[in-house]
Amino acid sequence: MNKPTSIPTQGAPAVALSQLLDATALALQAVRAGQSGTVALETTAAALRPGVQALLFQVLRHLGRAQALRRQLAPRNPPPRVDALLCTALALAWDPQTAPYAPFTLVNQAVEAAKRHPATRAQASFVNACLRRFLRERDTLVAATQGDEVAVWNHPTWWIQRLRRDHPNQWQQILQANNAPAPMVLRISKSKSTPALYQQALEAINIEAMAVGPEGLALARPVPVQQLPGFAEGVVSVQDAAAQMAAPLLLNGLDAAQPLRLLDACAAPGGKTAHLLEWAAALRAPWRVTALEVDAARAERIHDNLHRLGLSAQVLVTDAAVPADWWQQASGGELFDAILLDAPCTASGIVRRHPDVRWLRRESDVAQLAAQQSRLLAALWPLLRPGGRLLYCTCSVFRAEGDGQIAAFLAHNTDARLLPSPGHLFPGSPDKRDGLRDNGPGEHDGFFYALLHKAPA
Repeated sequence: MNKPTSIPTQGAPAVALSQLLDATALALQAVRAGQSGTVALETTAAALRPGVQALLFQVLRHLGRAQALRRQLAPRNPPPRVDALLCTALALAWDPQTAPYAPFTLVNQAVEAAKRHPATRAQASFVNACLRRFLRERDTLVAATQGDEVAVWNHPTWWIQRLRRDHPNQWQQILQANNAPAPMVLRISKSKSTPALYQQALEAINIEAMAVGPEGLALARPVPVQQLPGFAEGVVSVQDAAAQMAAPLLLNGLDAAQPLRLLDACAAPGGKTAHLLEWAAALRAPWRVTALEVDAARAERIHDNLHRLGLSAQVLVTDAAVPADWWQQASGGELFDAILLDAPCTASGIVRRHPDVRWLRRESDVAQLAAQQSRLLAALWPLLRPGGRLLYCTCSVFRAEGDGQIAAFLAHNTDARLLPSPGHLFPGSPDKRDGLRDNGPGEHDGFFYALLHKAPA
């Protein structure tokens, strides 16, 4: 059902669709200039932000098609603000089946937005002419863009080519999954409830959910966290099912009776740190967890998350790649029994949740981040005791940040052995009939996991 052109907001006057389109175009312009979608949305007026986020995410998921259509309509680049407004309208309207409003409504309101804003007012007739032509010639214009890979897959050319090379049998499914919204997935605290009991609590308030993995529930529709029973008390956290695999992979088989030292080397925002601590609490294990984060503001998010959950860890603001700055403080110079390295990466596996990532990343970022991952592995491996284990993971589907990285590490560290590990996990709900290999719990983000064992002395 198509929505009206004025959207009511709780406790505030209705917001005109033209306002939302104008604010969405401004956010798109910021993303094109290199700003993250999160930062762009933070500068959006609070009354507009929810609507703008929904529209911006859909625009980013169809931006390749919109840009190709704009070139059909106007081969010469318009001014950036005008171009952003045109692409916003085209991304939302090009497919009537997925359009949040009727295409003619989107066009009318985009033209209205152009008339009202000083930066686009002089080009309002141009915007009107382009979009009216689109309405008249839609099928022909869309057909003319079908030979453009960026328009078809809504990813940059280099990204498509890398995926085709890295995963020749799965690249299309990965790209398709990236263009769909991700579900909201919950992790249930092992010491406070169970997925089955929590699912019953959700059903009692008409929130539908299904099990995913041993500790997770995927909601049929996202809801504000304040609506989740026990959220403030730490019964539940929001965490994708792939990310929920980290703690079990690292901790399964460790001795719960021993006072082991655990390190989460790149910890913000603290979801995996909290999961490690929840496991320790459930097992009543005297394990000590240290969390490192190089960014002070992001480290505060670790504190906030742990406080809500009633958990505690040693949190240090420092660079994990420079142990001389923190090792003595973290463990008194003692080696760690287990290390989790969730390394900085391209985030190519979580494009469903962050659709701006594909347009912000550059191909050169892959090699730069792979080098950083290699430095972190080299710095942390000597801090692991013989017989200990290190779990390397990234939220990436690129081989350079996954099995390529681990193959190089194993070639240079003869005391390292790869234990059974999931390897590359692909985003979405895999359909194994189509040959999409998947070792994960089902519906989840794209990830890579490698569990490394250090040979006893």
